Parts: sequence; C-alpha cells; structure tokens
Amino acid sequence: MTKRVERQFYTQPTLTVAKDLLGKYLVRRIGKKRLIGKIVETEAYIGPEDKASHAFLPRRDFRFQSNKDIKRIFGNKLLQDKNFLRNLLRGGGKITERNKAEYLEGGHIYIYLVYGMYWQFNISTSKKGRPECALIRALEPIIKIKNQISNIKNTNQNSKTLKLANGPGKLCRWMNLDKSFYGEDLVKSKRIWLTKGGKIKPSRIVAAKRIGIDYAGPKWAAKKWRFYIKDNFFVSRKHNNLTNMRNGGIIKCTLKNKEVNDA
Repeated sequence: MTKRVERQFYTQPTLTVAKDLLGKYLVRRIGKKRLIGKIVETEAYIGPEDKASHAFLPRRDFRFQSNKDIKRIFGNKLLQDKNFLRNLLRGGGKITERNKAEYLEGGHIYIYLVYGMYWQFNISTSKKGRPECALIRALEPIIKIKNQISNIKNTNQNSKTLKLANGPGKLCRWMNLDKSFYGEDLVKSKRIWLTKGGKIKPSRIVAAKRIGIDYAGPKWAAKKWRFYIKDNFFVSRKHNNLTNMRNGGIIKCTLKNKEVNDA
C-alpha cells in the first residue's frame, strides 16, 4: 500500500518540490467520498527575493518584528522554535496575516482568495521560517474506469471533464477547498493529502514562464518556474490538446486502490 507523501519530500528545495509534485495524487476526502486528482502543473515561488512572491521584501527593508507581533501572527510555539527564528532572521521577508502559512515547514497548505472569488491552493516548501511555496495550477481528475468508459462516448462530456480542474481556481472549486484549509498539514490531515504516483521522466517535464506575474518585472517574469507534464490534456495553458480530444483522442486513466489509500 502506497503511503501518503511524507515531510522530507516537502522540505526539499522549492524548485525540486515543484517539479517532483508532477505525477503525484492529491486526495480529498469528503465524508465517504474521495476526489482524486493527478498533479499536472505547478509554479514555484521563492520569497523574499522573488518579486512575484507574497513575501517579497528587499533585504534592506526587513525589520524583525517584536516578539509580541511574531507571537500574535505565528503563535507561541514557533516563537520558541530556534530553527524557525534563525531561518526567518537569515532570509527576512514580508510577513502578514495572509501569507504566514508560507513560513511554515514544508507540507502545509497556503490558500488565499484572488479577485474576491477564486481560491488558490499552494503548498509550503523548504524549511520552517523560509517563505517558499508551490502553487498547484492544474489537476487531471481521476475517474473510475466504469465512469470513464461511459464518458468517452460523449465528446461534450469529455470537454467538461477537461475543464473540471485545469486551472488553480477550478481545482479548488472541484475539490471544495476554501479558507478552512489554511495552514493545514498535508502530512497529518484526515481530509486532504498527497500520495505518490508514477515518476515523471525529466524529458516529459516542461519548464515555462509563470502566468500572470508581469507586475514582478522582466527578470522575475522571465523565470521558468512553471512546470507541467508534456502533452497532458489537463494543463491550464495548452496548445492543441482540446482540439485533439474533440477529434477523437481518448484519455484512459486507471488508478489502483493502493495508490490513494491513506496509510
């Protein structure tokens, strides 16, 4: 039985995690029901030097907040954590009530709202006290083989399946993710976790520019920190995938129980 992804995976360097998340399964438990999506697209954000990060702050502008403020934002437990404080002092970064989950040890959920309506699901990465994360941009919904067989009879149904989770806001809506998941630990949670999938070969991983971050300036907008599985139909930005699907291409996805069961 394949176990859920453990802590040491998430505490690796952020770019490593962002690429290695591809092919893993995000499992969401809602009562007796489970929604499962294979991660097919991610983006890395490495603050505080990354101008696209919510934690961006020039080192010269960093001022360590008082213990009272740190305690108010992070709680007394982290205030007493020497590793957390050491990493925070070394790296700096902008700290707010909104982005504090970025500073948690790798494997915690950082979810926030954009445009007042779309939730964005991120996973903290690297060590505690370092504001880094990976945005999950798209999932490939895993459908039981019986349902898949019935779906492929209808092209319109295929198009609907393609659009279920092919964007950060869409996947949150499909998996019913909201603010209540803020700061949740994917290693320990009973309602959401990751399990290992098939290893994606480096030749099948595409590195591209991140989407919608022109405000960060040409240097950071040009960083190829968006990663997706080559030729996957479910990535948020694709070329002729949808056309190919409508012309008769069929995606067959099967998932053994051992790949999604919680250990």
